Amino acid sequence: MPSLSLLLLFSLIYLFSLSSAYTTTLSLSPAAFAPPLSNPWQRLNHFATASATRAHLLKHPKTNISDAKVPLFPRGYGGYSISLSFGTPPQTLSFVMDTGSSLVWFPCTQRYTCSSCNFVSVNPSNISTFIPRSSSSSRIVGCKNPKCRWVFPDVQCKDCGGNSTTCTEFCPPYIIQYGSGSTTGLLLSEALIFPEKSVNNFVVGCSIFSSRQPSGIAGFGRGPESLPAQMGLKRFSYCLVSHRFDDTPVSSDLILVSGGGAGKGSATNYTPFRKNPTSSNPAYQDYYYVTLRKITVGGSM
Repeated sequence: MPSLSLLLLFSLIYLFSLSSAYTTTLSLSPAAFAPPLSNPWQRLNHFATASATRAHLLKHPKTNISDAKVPLFPRGYGGYSISLSFGTPPQTLSFVMDTGSSLVWFPCTQRYTCSSCNFVSVNPSNISTFIPRSSSSSRIVGCKNPKCRWVFPDVQCKDCGGNSTTCTEFCPPYIIQYGSGSTTGLLLSEALIFPEKSVNNFVVGCSIFSSRQPSGIAGFGRGPESLPAQMGLKRFSYCLVSHRFDDTPVSSDLILVSGGGAGKGSATNYTPFRKNPTSSNPAYQDYYYVTLRKITVGGSM
């Protein structure tokens, strides 16, 4: 682990020679890569295995923008992707939307490496990456930055002493495991750009190495580092376009809302989210829970 941390730090130090309410709608679409499986049953087995792996990993261990719409596209491997722009000037990349994790991260620097990334329509040697040195707003998150504790609650800044104003120690490298892969990198403070607004000092992961993760992930979980939390959203909504595990240009809207709730007389009904009462594992805090009272199938409970 120490050697990996030093490698990440030296890589990024070299690459970092840096010189009111509204609505945003993003397109939600299927993710841009698919597992190299042609048989539908094999793909379903792949998804089930990824879910089981995520469950195993869990058991074993504010800018004011009101509404925004982003296109959400379905992808062949079963996920949905959105396009987000970071940096000054903006660099636009595709992200997999994930409500089961919180960190937003992108493939980062020209040295980004992804192992086991031989997916359909993906060239592992030509993955789109974010270039921090091309952005005047890129900064590595410091160890004493309070936002470092969003990802590392128990971080120890041993090289800082008592003076946080002169500390040059970086926030530690992160390593995140998903059901179908993993990623590692350093936290950046960047500008998240929308057509009419920008979210400054947005914490985003600059991943240098990944396994089976050729695209970045937009974490929509319940952690403080998630996209909804950093944007100060009150709610978000999306409709998942049906597909047959293939890429399609058809998209739905991912709506990001930071305004108040529905007013009186609204036909919209809301189901309150719950905290997980059975687990103290912090990993479970990313998930959204609702109270399930009954399941009815064909009129029978």
